Amino acid sequence: MNGNQVLQMALYFVILLLLALPLGSYMSKVYQGEKTFLDPVLRPLEKVIYRILGVRPDEEMSWKRYTISLLLFSLVGMLFLYLLQRVQVFLPLNPQKFGNVAPDLAFSTAASFTSNTNWQSYGGESTMSYLTQMLGLTFQNFVSAAVGATVAVALIRGLVRRTSKTVGNFWVDLVRSTLWVLLPLALVFALFYVSQGVIQNFAPYTTVKTLEGGTQVIAQGPVASQEAIKILGVNGGGFFNTNSAHPFENPNPLTNFLQMLSIFLIPGAFAFTFGKMVKDTRQGWSIFAAMSILFLLGTGVLLYAEQTGNPLINNLGINTHASMLQPGGNMEGKEVRFGITNSAMFATMTTDASCGAVIAMHDSLTPLGGLITMLNMKLGEVIFGGVGTGLYGILIFAVLSVFIAGLMVGRTPEYLGKKIESREIKMAMLSILILPVAILGFTAVAVVMKQGLAGILNPGTHGFSEILYAYTSAVANNGSAFAGLTTNTVFYNTTQGLAFLMGRFLPIVPIMAIAGSMGGKKAVPVTEGTFPTYGPMFVALLIGVILILGALTYFPALALGPILEHLQMLGGKTF
Repeated sequence: MNGNQVLQMALYFVILLLLALPLGSYMSKVYQGEKTFLDPVLRPLEKVIYRILGVRPDEEMSWKRYTISLLLFSLVGMLFLYLLQRVQVFLPLNPQKFGNVAPDLAFSTAASFTSNTNWQSYGGESTMSYLTQMLGLTFQNFVSAAVGATVAVALIRGLVRRTSKTVGNFWVDLVRSTLWVLLPLALVFALFYVSQGVIQNFAPYTTVKTLEGGTQVIAQGPVASQEAIKILGVNGGGFFNTNSAHPFENPNPLTNFLQMLSIFLIPGAFAFTFGKMVKDTRQGWSIFAAMSILFLLGTGVLLYAEQTGNPLINNLGINTHASMLQPGGNMEGKEVRFGITNSAMFATMTTDASCGAVIAMHDSLTPLGGLITMLNMKLGEVIFGGVGTGLYGILIFAVLSVFIAGLMVGRTPEYLGKKIESREIKMAMLSILILPVAILGFTAVAVVMKQGLAGILNPGTHGFSEILYAYTSAVANNGSAFAGLTTNTVFYNTTQGLAFLMGRFLPIVPIMAIAGSMGGKKAVPVTEGTFPTYGPMFVALLIGVILILGALTYFPALALGPILEHLQMLGGKTF
């Protein structure tokens, strides 16, 4: 990194901490039912919602009931979104008279937004009505993020409580996540976006004359409201096909910086919420430090790769001397307003945090740059991750790290005063293994079937990378893509729809089982042999476990894709 990039990164983390620390403290009060400054406005509204839903906020749930409530809520939301797309032509707020969405695409989109993935095999401005965008997609941007938060909070309660049979009330956690956290932040951010030029209207699309004498249709719509929650909720689904590279979604460097802050804001704050709720802020700082170090490592490699560019290209065209650098770096697929540095930072953040929003086309990244974005997702939602999902993802690795440390010193592992036993390790490994089984399994099916190969637009190793990236993004609930792969087909809409749901909901069940199991345990007194779960040693162990497991699991697949493509590029091979 050069001085300018270091300064940008330092400024980013300073502002992120200034915002995440108080937000984390505020969120801990929200989830523990303590008084907040928004109570006079939101508490009466909360009571009305409970009365309408028939919810008793003082009635807590076992982990099984909590999980069933979560899954049923998500299923109903998905069916509603599917139906909305299938009948949108008959509904209001459709000035462009868009037709009903095809069944396979409607299924894929409903599964995508319900699972907080927001993969879009369609152009938003040419497929979805205003009503579908707002009532269907934007609504899911709120509640799918809130669902992730509920799991994180339930797991924290399981780690904190002693001999408890309950982990909280799903409906209460869902309402508080939406009303107290997501809605106020989205309102503030949406108003700011409007002030910067992000559009927010219900006007029909505008047809204008171009300088060449032709015509161009300029899409309109309620963009700012969706843009705010798409980033804050770490959803990523854009109103427009080009996502945050579109000037109506991301008009200037200030809004771009704010979007990068928004991606890590709530996931980063959750680390400090964790520290507050377990009554040991060192635990939260250690989690935040591990996330930040992994992010900086990925950003450094991606920046280097994009600034180095393609060694086969120089000012005169093709260069046979691979040692020469591409002048100006790799600007292919980059939005010229933001350049390489911001594009590399954004690409790393959006794949770290399961966001999927983009300001540069990931398909145009260098092989090493594409490798980093894929690896970020393959590690699981642990490098900040989504709302709540980043925290519970890295906590599972923390439990595994403590177990490994216990094996090294020959004593029963403990985490936050609880013994880690075989049940917890089995559940932790189950939740971790779901990701690679689904990613590699779906990829294997796609590369041996003509329906999967038919979508490839680039031959050779990059074509394999496009398929591998697609299912990595799907199972990791990210939503970004190597856009060279055509996925709006029955095969990809169906298999990716299943991948969205598997990646989101299958790991939740064993994680909730861990919450219930840990909540029922008694506290274990701290002794001299207790392994500390904070500080540099624990952070290094946690990072090591994450990277080693990722490398052992995915190296063969990555070797067939971006690694081989990089070696071919250095050897002078082009496609």
